[in-house]
Amino acid sequence: MEVLKLNDQQLIAEYLNGNEKAFEELLSRHKDKIYTSIYLFVKDHSLAEDIFQEVFIKIIDTLRKGKYNHEGKFLQWALRISYNMCVDYFRRTRRRPKVSPTETFDIFDVLQNPDLNAEQSIIKSQTHQKIRNLVDMLPPEQREVVILRHYADMSFKEIAQLTRVSINTALGRMRYALINIRKMVEEKEVVLQ
Repeated sequence: MEVLKLNDQQLIAEYLNGNEKAFEELLSRHKDKIYTSIYLFVKDHSLAEDIFQEVFIKIIDTLRKGKYNHEGKFLQWALRISYNMCVDYFRRTRRRPKVSPTETFDIFDVLQNPDLNAEQSIIKSQTHQKIRNLVDMLPPEQREVVILRHYADMSFKEIAQLTRVSINTALGRMRYALINIRKMVEEKEVVLQ
């Protein structure tokens, strides 16, 4: 059976029937989004890798016990697990997530436009850094929605489910985050080019 052509639900069924290649395909299909969402919260490669491994151990355990019932929504389910593990980590360590690059990884490197010249690339990089700094200054609930929406590319419905609030609350938090960012831009006279 050609696992590349199977959807997530079929891959899970194949894996539970003993096809290890099916799980490998499921992992390779979603690992980048899951790892990136973890990394954006913890800002540390080795910690993100540890949490990422814990997420997949939990996924395998849940699948093997027959407790998976999120038909067709594997990625959202996996992102919820990774989010919860990040939240647990921050509760244990009392650290808050920040949106900032490290020397070796920057989410915007993945999203760069190859058509930019050197000057445009520098301006874009500086703009992204300014925005990340502003996002870091938001209240935790607003920062969380911005990270999940713009960096993990989740819908407001998914964000609401993940953070266990209503869609209106998630939308409201995003609205207030944007209002606060605009205020900070005006107050600090930040130039976003």
